[in-house]
Amino acid sequence: MRYLSHTADDLREIKETIGIREVGELFESIPRDIRRYTEIAIEPRSEWKLSREFGEMAGMNRSCAAFIGAGSYPHHIPAHIPYLASRSEFLTSYTPYQPEVSQGTLQAIFEFQTMTANLLGMEVANASMYDGASAFAEAALMAIRVRKKPKIAVSRLNHPHYLATLETYLRPTSFEIVELGAAPDGSTDCRNIPDGISAVIIQSPNFLGVIEDLGAAAKAAHGAYALLVVSFTEAMTWGLLKNPGSAGADIVCGEGQSFGIPQNFGGPGVGMLACRKDFVRTMPGRLVGETADKNGERSFVLTLAAREQHIRREKAVSNICTNSGHNALTAAMYMASAGKEGLREIARQNHDKAVYLKNGLDRAGFRPLSDAPFFNEFAMISPGGFEKRREALLKRGIAAGLKLDSFREFEDYKNAWLFCATEVHSRADIDAFLKEAAES
Repeated sequence: MRYLSHTADDLREIKETIGIREVGELFESIPRDIRRYTEIAIEPRSEWKLSREFGEMAGMNRSCAAFIGAGSYPHHIPAHIPYLASRSEFLTSYTPYQPEVSQGTLQAIFEFQTMTANLLGMEVANASMYDGASAFAEAALMAIRVRKKPKIAVSRLNHPHYLATLETYLRPTSFEIVELGAAPDGSTDCRNIPDGISAVIIQSPNFLGVIEDLGAAAKAAHGAYALLVVSFTEAMTWGLLKNPGSAGADIVCGEGQSFGIPQNFGGPGVGMLACRKDFVRTMPGRLVGETADKNGERSFVLTLAAREQHIRREKAVSNICTNSGHNALTAAMYMASAGKEGLREIARQNHDKAVYLKNGLDRAGFRPLSDAPFFNEFAMISPGGFEKRREALLKRGIAAGLKLDSFREFEDYKNAWLFCATEVHSRADIDAFLKEAAES
């Protein structure tokens, strides 16, 4: 079966139209010394044969129970979410360049914004972030635009990948990052906020799994005439905990992958960014609003779109020029489907199962890095080392923990491991892990 529908006559007409004799002429701009002149040894296959081979390759993958979080979390995805999200009117729609005829896309974005704002306790949210890391960096730039001070204080307990993204964003600028260290209990030390900063950026639960005291962080930030930016990697947290807005946050940013989006070996996810209404004109990306058309019918419009594609580059607040639109739609479907009570119940299961796992690891000889409250992940220390035991567990189909000192930011956390449990882990899964961990 051919994958290209062009006939020989079609190809001949195409070449005549663009003025070439051979397809190879299209590649004349590529230097000859880096071209490949021999054929690639790929055997042509029919569609059904190729599908069978891919199936056989997929069958070589080993399924395992993974007790790893660290920014990407295994959650149950109800069957109706991918079914609805894969409908052609959702899957094939693109960005609303002609907003007046993109009512379906605009409404989906509007609903995502509304539920995001409600979840995070903020007044306004957008839908134009690629993922949690880009939302994190954009939130920092947004705070600098609001306070107009070229320095920000960032907790070292933010996700290392988020910190790396922020460093990349700021590298060409003169903006300065001041690091806030960790307190003995595994939370951020906010006692000495430096002067002259635009924002304090703190993650909760932080990378060690510790739930930060956001009220105290807000008081410290506002006492230094700075904004409090709260980041997160686990959106499910806010189904159970007090949301950042009610604790005094000014800007909230993070990752929404937990809401109906598969882990997919690391992405793509969906970034969430929300703020107080006073700062809406400094927000990057696009914002959809609700209005009424000339007939009085409910309709949606692009209210703000401070993007390079919509306004002159020097007036753009960011170079974000698209978004994970389909993932935002999927997350909106998940939030609407679960509802307030559903999210609370799922979040409670996350916490309870993580507590059960932590207590079991205590009995297996681990000791907690911190006794501070956590949500669904936590750090433990294995006095005798855990690498060999982890390899043995992996052979038994259990992926257990993430070594903290594998990140340069946590090189001083020797023999410390990050563990996670969510609603997808049954009691039998956790017991099997604990049994193997104790015997290894």
